[in-house]
Amino acid sequence: MSDATVTALMKEDSKKRSRLLDFLIRLVKEKPLGTVGGIIVVLLLFTGIFANVLAPYGMNEVHPIDALTPPSASYLLGTDNLGRDILSRVIFGARISMIVGLAAAALSMLVALLIGVTSGYIGGRFDLVMQRFVDGFMCFPPLVFLLAAVSIVSPGLVQIIVILGLLYGISSSRVLRSAVIGVKQNMYVEAAVAIGSPTIKILVRHILPNIMAPLIIVFSTQVPTIIITEATLSFLGFGIPPPTPSWGGMLSGSGRSYMFLAPWMAIWPGLALSITVYGINMFGDAVRDLLDPRLRGGLGRYSRRGKKLPKQIARRVEAYKKRSTQ
Repeated sequence: MSDATVTALMKEDSKKRSRLLDFLIRLVKEKPLGTVGGIIVVLLLFTGIFANVLAPYGMNEVHPIDALTPPSASYLLGTDNLGRDILSRVIFGARISMIVGLAAAALSMLVALLIGVTSGYIGGRFDLVMQRFVDGFMCFPPLVFLLAAVSIVSPGLVQIIVILGLLYGISSSRVLRSAVIGVKQNMYVEAAVAIGSPTIKILVRHILPNIMAPLIIVFSTQVPTIIITEATLSFLGFGIPPPTPSWGGMLSGSGRSYMFLAPWMAIWPGLALSITVYGINMFGDAVRDLLDPRLRGGLGRYSRRGKKLPKQIARRVEAYKKRSTQ
């Protein structure tokens, strides 16, 4: 490998790092709530990945003598009616929520892209048939559909991911279809069609990059929605089957039965669920605002109050203001 090639690779590497660093700096300065949400998301991922290391006890390790023990030095969040450590089960529940939320949201994005992009770009009778199918699917109440589907395929982690991915993917395809219809009317798409570019190339190079903003919005809103939906199903007994700990399952059953005698059995799983959903929502909104150039205003990031313009740009702005007032 020549020295020029090595130098070019090093420059590309530094550019990528500077972009990432610039994004993180802007996130901290411009979006403080988004920064808090990002920290929560990172902690959730870290907790889910290293649950075996962080949990002081096994997720189903039983200590009958210490049943219904309030929070103490030995059990920081107390124990349940069987003597299982609440902290350990909340930590392992974070892994379940992370797997279900990310996997089902990714599957829903694939389904939404497949339906929304093809339907919006092709149009015509194909669009008409696909949208009537989507309309008919959206007529069913989501909870009734979920309960019926889970009762047919039986509860389980993989089954819940597939069902939630299909449900929210079909529903979200309407948003992406609208975005595709707006993008395909631009001149550069018509020019690509006129010169005979293949449809796949047009979709990949022109359509998909310009619908990333709604795609990020849909993904960031679906992850917490899917986590809450999984908790709802587990609360009703149709989610992740026991003894696997799920935040919704911990709120149901013994958590609801012993709510007044041992309130910590319901407080900590509910608090973990609320903080996680809040953090993901705030982080998703912040990422959307920072990545979408249309939301930055005419002067980009310098349009915000307290942000100084570079000297050359400031001089041009002042000169333009003087000419406009004369």
